[in-house]
Amino acid sequence: MANIALPYDLYGPLEPVSPVILSVPHGGRDYPLALRAAIRVPLTALRPLEDRHIDTLAMAARHSETMLVQQRARAWIDLNRSENERDPHIDAGADRRALGLQSAKLRGGLGLIPRRLASAGEIWQRRLEGEEVMARIAGDHRPYHELLGRLLTTARARFGVAVLLDLHSMPSLASGSQIVLGDRFGRSAAARFVHRLEAETMAAGLSGATNTPYAGGHILDRHGAPAKNIHAVQVEFDRALYLDAALDAPGKGLREAARLLRCMIDALADEALAAPAALAAE
Repeated sequence: MANIALPYDLYGPLEPVSPVILSVPHGGRDYPLALRAAIRVPLTALRPLEDRHIDTLAMAARHSETMLVQQRARAWIDLNRSENERDPHIDAGADRRALGLQSAKLRGGLGLIPRRLASAGEIWQRRLEGEEVMARIAGDHRPYHELLGRLLTTARARFGVAVLLDLHSMPSLASGSQIVLGDRFGRSAAARFVHRLEAETMAAGLSGATNTPYAGGHILDRHGAPAKNIHAVQVEFDRALYLDAALDAPGKGLREAARLLRCMIDALADEALAAPAALAAE
């Protein structure tokens, strides 16, 4: 029987050796042929959807932590949206009645299958069949989340607590914030984990913000469960910190950005292991 190619890369063991699990859902640069054939814009126009080379930054910082990195580009399917965030404008299988109140992201064209970009307009030449979207859900979305959930559960069983660090990147903000932390306004992680990340940001001499303008998305909603000793925090790095002037390839700042990310990982592990399990459920 032929081996089925997985849509993600797994680094580190299935039995985590650290309570910190790393997730990189938007670093993929694989654009399937089916996508290339169906878009109306040049492939380069989809690049703003990528967290460009955030996987390279993560690899430079990672030691022995278990890390999950999605291969497929976000334009194919967005792992940080729920299966319900299907856009009826381009998804023939989307049920308007089941959608209920649509999120601002979905209304703006950034649902489970991104529909449009402010910089490029509409992405697709045609409406996608429901079966096409379900194939992406079954082949990419569910496998990533199922494995991520298993890794967190396994880490909690071993250490009494697990911490998901969900890694993203962002364009430079007018506010000047270079690092943005998200914890769904306190719902996805105990405050002490966010405080440790805020302290590392300050120690690096960078400006930071929490939950503004990015509070995290479906990944934190689905996997963060502080009452069960599973915490989830999103971190957004300004791309100018680690990319070149064209914001295309790793730049001179990669080493310093990786050093900060390494300090963040160590701080989360220290906080997780230093606190008794009862405290981890605060």
